[in-house]
Amino acid sequence: MEMSMAEALQQRPKSVVGPNGTILTMETLPPPDTRRWVARRKAEVVTAVRAGLMTFDEACTRYGLTAEEFASWERAIDRHGLGGLRVTRLQQFR
Repeated sequence: MEMSMAEALQQRPKSVVGPNGTILTMETLPPPDTRRWVARRKAEVVTAVRAGLMTFDEACTRYGLTAEEFASWERAIDRHGLGGLRVTRLQQFR
C-alpha cells in the first residue's frame, strides 16, 4: 500500500545532523537561490537527501541541479570526503 504525500511528509525527520555536526533543518539548509556552492553547502544538501530531510527530486528542483550534478557531489563525498567537493582540489582527486 502506498503512502499519501501527507503521510510521507509526516514521517520525515524535522532535523538531521549535518556533515560538520550541526543540526540541519529545512530552514537552515542553503537558500534556494544559492549561486556559490562551497563544499560545506554541497555536503549539507547531500546529507539532507540521504537522511530523508528532503527527497532527491526536491533537492534538484529547489536548487536547480541536474541529476548528474547531484550524483557527482555524492560520488565526491563517497570517494574523498568533504575535501572531494572543493573545486580547487578537483584536479587532485581525478
